[in-house]
Amino acid sequence: MIKLKLFLVTLLPHHFLSRIMFLLTRSSRFPFLKRIMRHYIKKYDINMNEAQYSDLDAYPTMNALFTRALKPEARPVDKHPESVCSPVDGTVSEIGKIDQNRLFQAKNHSFVLQALMGGLENRARPFYNGSFATVYLSPKDYHRVHMPYEGKLREMIHVPGRLFSVAPDYVNNIPRLFARNERVISIFDTDRGPMAVILVGAIFVSSIETVWAGTIVPPRARRVTVVDYTHGPHHITLAKGEEMGRFNMGSTVIVLFADRVQWEAPLTRETRVVLGRKMGRFAAQAAPTKTGNA
Repeated sequence: MIKLKLFLVTLLPHHFLSRIMFLLTRSSRFPFLKRIMRHYIKKYDINMNEAQYSDLDAYPTMNALFTRALKPEARPVDKHPESVCSPVDGTVSEIGKIDQNRLFQAKNHSFVLQALMGGLENRARPFYNGSFATVYLSPKDYHRVHMPYEGKLREMIHVPGRLFSVAPDYVNNIPRLFARNERVISIFDTDRGPMAVILVGAIFVSSIETVWAGTIVPPRARRVTVVDYTHGPHHITLAKGEEMGRFNMGSTVIVLFADRVQWEAPLTRETRVVLGRKMGRFAAQAAPTKTGNA
């Protein structure tokens, strides 16, 4: 049955269906959408008390509800300077060390960094033997993405591709799924080397946004595009825990670090995490050697 389901999914017009969802979730014209929103809150047991606005009438569209803001105190961010925090509410899909240039997707499935980075070898190489974490956002989760560590934006890369579902059944059975789906890669410079925050699209996730560029997924892009943020009058530096982007609906975030991260021992596949929770820490940097006379 699963093989038949996967085969049928490959035949679906992913982008066409996602464009319909884009229009539907941004419409306020149809009264039945409010009933769907109430059903959505009940079905997924959404805690509206932690939302900035708890009244459903504050959300004119389904997308406004999906991308709702939280109260500032709802997700405290770990303040330790060497800690790496979860960028989202979600479930750990995989976490660990990058094996030379290969990341694990799921049991019996892996893919190479070059493919994930849109074939750009020079963007992939700094992360060889580094660390990674993949976190899945289900429809019930908060849909904004925040910084796992402070960084200065270097560039943003859009990689066009398919829009397979990223639910566990598909991740466990579709080879190289994350390297095949459409995605937006933001590369930051940090005090521990490069960091990449990768927002992976999925079916019905018909737009990905960043706080500095707004909606950035073109409807019919055919090639990899790179935007350089190292030049110009404004440099973009975001603190740990600060919002950097959002999804229309649930999807997946992959975080890459060039430096080694010591991930927290309890974190394994299927562990629930919340935004701001400490997921790991960098090893303490050695103090500079003193020179000259005391």
